[in-house]
Amino acid sequence: MTFTLAHLSDVHLAPLPAPRKRELLNKRITGFLNWQRRRRFIHERPTLGALVADLKQRHVDHIAVTGDLANIALPAEYPLCRAWLETLGTPTDVTVVPGNHDAYVPLGLRLAQQEWGAFMRGDVGESFPFVRRRGPLALIGLNSGVPTAPFRATGRIGSEQLAAFPLLLDRLKEEGLFRVVLVHHPPVSQAGRSKRLVDAADLKDTLAQHGAELLLHGHDHLHMINWLAGPDGRPIPAVGVHSASASAITHPDSAAYHLFEIDGSRRNWRCGLISRGLAADGSVQERLRANLMED
Repeated sequence: MTFTLAHLSDVHLAPLPAPRKRELLNKRITGFLNWQRRRRFIHERPTLGALVADLKQRHVDHIAVTGDLANIALPAEYPLCRAWLETLGTPTDVTVVPGNHDAYVPLGLRLAQQEWGAFMRGDVGESFPFVRRRGPLALIGLNSGVPTAPFRATGRIGSEQLAAFPLLLDRLKEEGLFRVVLVHHPPVSQAGRSKRLVDAADLKDTLAQHGAELLLHGHDHLHMINWLAGPDGRPIPAVGVHSASASAITHPDSAAYHLFEIDGSRRNWRCGLISRGLAADGSVQERLRANLMED
């Protein structure tokens, strides 16, 4: 039986709540000015709403959201993001990993855990890296969102998560599950040093040795498929999706979500990709259909 996984990322929920002056006495001031000058014209709630309405018609089995729900980590943003997540589904049906905007300041991740924690923990309540088993899938959540200096958006998984990651991959392989790694920052990117995943090489080395069937990410606001080295000569597709709220007026054919149709078992997995996005006329259309894995 086919299991359908939907993937959204970089929600950047609009509108931005009005900040208090004292909340801007840190890195948030640069993000706030950027929002006022540019980003508020890109990230639009109606765009996001149109995508979600279309997604709801697909009757998917699970939804993954790979970060950047917030914009500048204002305390008022996190309950608004939680309310939006609840429109997608329950914590059982929606899995979230945070992005760099969710961790914009040191308080950010604590607020995210406080408000979205039920969406960001494993089946036995564990934090990152966590595992959620859904049908034939094992969703493995990694956190790459860390506070950074102004004008930087780098990510880091860190030694603790990377130490636990191989054991999870091996155990889930033994269980015969289709392993889906969720992380905000891409392991392969051309976005530049100020936005990169600083320990991407360590992540790729782990995957090359221990394997996974699929990696999903956001961050670059681009449609991306990169093939990572895996064990036994079987490459691992790393698939990025564009921001789910990017306006079709300022960024034609950009805002999108992906559907992954997965069936099979163990070494005979099949995985198809369908990309659906908002066109300039406001309709949500299929843009791409491809086989990422077939027996």
